Amino acid sequence: MAAKPKDKQFTHLPIPKPQLLVPLLFFSLWLISHLIFFSSSSNTTTNITLIAAEDEKCDPAIAALYIVPLPSRFNSDLLLQCHILSPYTDMCPHIANRGLGQPLSPSSSWHATHQFIAELIFHARAENHPCRTPDPSSAELFLLPFYAGLYASSQLSQPNLTLRDSLAHDFATLLPSLPTWSKSLGRDHFMVIGRTSWDFMRSPSSSSTPDFGANPLLHLPETQNISVLTVERVPWLPHNHFAIPYPSYFHPSAATELAAWRTAILSSPRTHLLAFIGGRRPPNVEKAAARARILRQCGAASTRCIRIECRPHNPSACHDPERVLSVMRHAEFCMQPPGDSFTRRSVFDAVLAGCIPVFFSEHTAYTQYVWYMPARPEEWSVFLGPDRWDRIEEELDRIPKTVVARMRERVVEMIPRVTYAHPNASWRERGFADAVDVALAELTKFVRGTVSRA
Repeated sequence: MAAKPKDKQFTHLPIPKPQLLVPLLFFSLWLISHLIFFSSSSNTTTNITLIAAEDEKCDPAIAALYIVPLPSRFNSDLLLQCHILSPYTDMCPHIANRGLGQPLSPSSSWHATHQFIAELIFHARAENHPCRTPDPSSAELFLLPFYAGLYASSQLSQPNLTLRDSLAHDFATLLPSLPTWSKSLGRDHFMVIGRTSWDFMRSPSSSSTPDFGANPLLHLPETQNISVLTVERVPWLPHNHFAIPYPSYFHPSAATELAAWRTAILSSPRTHLLAFIGGRRPPNVEKAAARARILRQCGAASTRCIRIECRPHNPSACHDPERVLSVMRHAEFCMQPPGDSFTRRSVFDAVLAGCIPVFFSEHTAYTQYVWYMPARPEEWSVFLGPDRWDRIEEELDRIPKTVVARMRERVVEMIPRVTYAHPNASWRERGFADAVDVALAELTKFVRGTVSRA
């Protein structure tokens, strides 16, 4: 990611059309000028104070939720060590504002949110959720607020497995002693992990082989009954593991805010056929093939593709929200090949930008986010098998413009469900179900079915 690509030629999103209702137009004008022209250089920190949930009504599809009080070493104490939570970056700016990260504009809705921070955001939303109850005896869902993802990332380079695994074992040992545990032996408990499941599934038999910093948390006997919400599940493994969206940059507080963004995205000029934001992988890496083909066809010779290529000496270019969204909102299709694992945060950035995802593996989304994506993949995405990787432009060109327009509308419809609303937002202001609401409703169905069969 050396020099910036020619995306600086692009203009920002146009002002919504004047035929909109006056209040929405006024709000849209303010939103576009302050949110879309945001500057990623801002390092201002604002505090998030959770509001009272008085008069908020719990959605009947969501069971009463109790947040299990855990010792602080499993959550808040980890945040005190934010400088060492990752071997790759200082996480202190990213844990700010309950995990939303640094604000990108005067508004509180746009933040430079880290891709592996869902556990903090989910916890903050749960604390302010209208279905939360202070009485464990009335609850059906029990959230275990262990920041396992942040703990795992802090130990990625720890060669001593005893030290690396210590907090995971402490957590597992604690579970049977919880007052809420015995009723259903943990089947009504769940945890949220902001990293992929692979980081918590080191088998004891792999102790002498490369393990990429993983710990055995999800293989421990005590964790087998709890539901696990993670940004990437192992597709062919436990039935009680579920994938939730990676957080993107938009955390709306009000329905009008969301409506203005969706209107602006639908009217954004799509000047290029396709876009790719990502880096190469070594040729011997299993998931490198699709990326190599994309980069070869999306090179300097192509006038129909725009890209931000992440290079080792400048990795931050792919994490610049303004550049990422600028490229995506000017492309019809966004390439989503696997990377280090099957899934990518880029999928959700693309949805936010109204850019139709193009997949090269079914495990990047179709077998993952079944709670969130339309049942028919062809309504909102394109799948290219290996036999089509050498003619990407040709394949995408075949899709009629009317079909592309319908697909884009479907993608934009998905935005609320895959977005993490601002933790301060009340349902009265928000008026839409976000990623947390969707997860809680689906968990309710799953837990009720599981507990009744136990």
